[in-house]
Formats: sequence, C-alpha cells, structure tokens
Amino acid sequence: MKLTENFQLTYCTNVHPGSDWATTFQTLEEHVPVIKKRVTDTSDFGLGLRLSNKASQELGTAKRLQEFKKWLDDKGVYVFTMNGFPYGNFHNERVKDDVHTPDWTTKERLEYTKRLFDQLLVLLPEGMNGGISTSPISYKYWHKDETATKLAFKKGTEHLLQVVLHLQELEEKSGVYMHLDLEPEPDGLLENSDEVLSYFNEYLVPMGVPFLMDELETSEREAKALIHRYITVCYDICHFSLAYEEPEDTFSKFKNAGIQIGKIQVSAALKIISNKENNDSVWEALSQFDEPVYLHQVTEFKDGKVTTYSDLPEVLKAKNPFEELRAHFHVPIFLEQFGELYSTQDHILKVIDFIKENPVSEHLEIETYTWDVLPQALKRDLTESVVRELNWFKDKFD
Repeated sequence: MKLTENFQLTYCTNVHPGSDWATTFQTLEEHVPVIKKRVTDTSDFGLGLRLSNKASQELGTAKRLQEFKKWLDDKGVYVFTMNGFPYGNFHNERVKDDVHTPDWTTKERLEYTKRLFDQLLVLLPEGMNGGISTSPISYKYWHKDETATKLAFKKGTEHLLQVVLHLQELEEKSGVYMHLDLEPEPDGLLENSDEVLSYFNEYLVPMGVPFLMDELETSEREAKALIHRYITVCYDICHFSLAYEEPEDTFSKFKNAGIQIGKIQVSAALKIISNKENNDSVWEALSQFDEPVYLHQVTEFKDGKVTTYSDLPEVLKAKNPFEELRAHFHVPIFLEQFGELYSTQDHILKVIDFIKENPVSEHLEIETYTWDVLPQALKRDLTESVVRELNWFKDKFD
C-alpha cells in the first residue's frame, strides 16, 4: 500500500506455504483480500510476492500469469517487490542452510531469478519500479578455504552480471526499471556492510566494468553506473541488527560508495540480555525458540568484533557467560519483549526515524516468516498477526 508519496509498504508472502503455484494461489486467495480490507479499504494494496522455483515455473509468463494479473487487478492488489531468496519449499520441512540452495554459483539460481524478473515486469503497475531480493551469493560454510570462497565470489559475479544484462535489456524495451537486491545475513558470503563494500570493490565492479564495456559497447563510466543501477542491497533490519550496525552508519556507508538500497525488509531479531544473578530462566526462555526448520544464527559483540555462532543449539549447549546475544529468529515486530527475552525492535524505530528524513528506498516489506515455528504462547491467527504488524508500522511511521 502507499504509505506516503515516497514509500510503498507491504508484507512478504513467504509467511504462507507456497511449494507450488496451486498452493501459493490458494493462500493468496485466502489471506490477501482479508488483510487488504483490514489495513486499507480506500486504496490499492501492494504485495511482496514470494514464488518458489516450482511455483514460478507453473505460473509461467503467458496465459496463467495474465489470469493472475487480472485477479490482482480485480482485488485491488498489485505486486511491486518479490522475494527471490528461498528457491524451494519454505515451510513444514527442514530448510536451515538449504535456503541458499541453489546459490549464485549455479545456473539454476540465475535462470530462476531472470524468470522472476520477466514475471514482475508483467505484474508491476505502470510508472513503478520493481525489485527482487536474493541470496548473498552463497553460504559461507560450503566453501572450505580462501581459494574456494574466491571461486564462489567469481562464479557468482559472472551470473549476477548476466542479470545486469537482462535488466538493462528489459528496461530498454519496456521503459521499466527493476533491480536485484542482495540480502546480507549471518554466515552468508555477505554478512555486513563492510563485506558488501568489499564485494563491490573487489569483484562486482572490477569484473563487471570490462564485461559490460565489451557486451554493450559502452564506456567505463556507463558500465559502472549500470552495475550500481541494477545491483542494489536489500537492507533487512533484523540481519543488520545481528551485525551490530547502527542504521544511520550503514546507510551513510552505502551512500558514500554509490550503492543503492533496493528494499528495506522490516524485521526484528531476538535480543538476549544477561541476568547478572542467574541466567537459568534466560536459557530456558531461549530454548523455546530452538526449532528444526530454519537457521537461527546467534551473534555476540565482544572485544570490538562480532562473533557468529552457526545455529541456536550451539549456544544453548555451551551456555557460556555473556552480556548480550542476538539470535536470527524473525520475531513479531510489534513486540519489544518476550518474557525474559527482548527484540531488536529499537532498530526498526531507528530506521523509521532515519528514512522519514532520508528516503533511501521506496520499498518497505515486513518479513516475519516464522509464525508457524514461534513458541506456542506467541502463536496467533496468521491473518490477524500480519494485520497487526502492518498497522503497528503505520502507527509508528505517523
């Protein structure tokens, strides 16, 4: 929905099951009109669409896609952003590090992403730009040494540059601007702002400029501009809070480097504050968030640097002394505290304050995908939960 002249606000439909197109459309039919009516009955409702590879293949780019576009139009709904990070099923089975599979070293990831852009081109309203968020190249632990990591970066960059060509061609033919939003997260090959800057400086620009100069017969300056136009960053608030980065600092770094924010994903992480007298109740509360579907990396800022633990069970088993931990568990953004535990909701509020004066991205997408795996005491009706998040954000933005 249009939050103001500068912002589109939505939620990501990865909260719903969507292993194939039939399942995806069924959940959209069930939830989206109800949510729209509850949050904005006077204007069209923007949607952050998530399609698995199978759903995307089945939707296609011909008759079925046009039928879906008509359904959206009839319901007063439009798509302006998509989540292209999870490729396969994202609910009711183990996901963990497979959320990165296939990664950007593969042609499968490239073809999936190009197809999503072809579909988004059809779904986008006239005069609006569109973006797709995606994996931060690969998962760190799949690459055993520096040589393997460099190879992953190089292969991933080759495929990302094919996306640049695809987006440039689509814009040239249609006049529609779309961008690919790299989404840093703990234990991805890109985890934080410094790693994003290094990637642009060491791989994307040095490899991309000569490639695009040759492919498009363009100048060095224009080639660099095309890279920065089509490859942007998805600023997931949860992920950057796990990196212990202050929003204003991160946005400033990206601006100074000429890197655009394609999308802001509005999400909160778990914050664990040590009880100086006895942490037994804290550990007990945290154990309620240990579930087998998603990766829940834990980070700690200590001695001037961030340490990342690969998953929540590792921390729960060790129970080492700490002052503050943060866990990659997307928790409801409207709650600041969960019994003994807290959230990084304060980072969301800081982002709101910043973007009101500095609209670094038009696209705002609430992405709490963990409703199915929350501790029982926090589970509520899904539609009610999504409505509550959207309305909470709107209220805080006013």
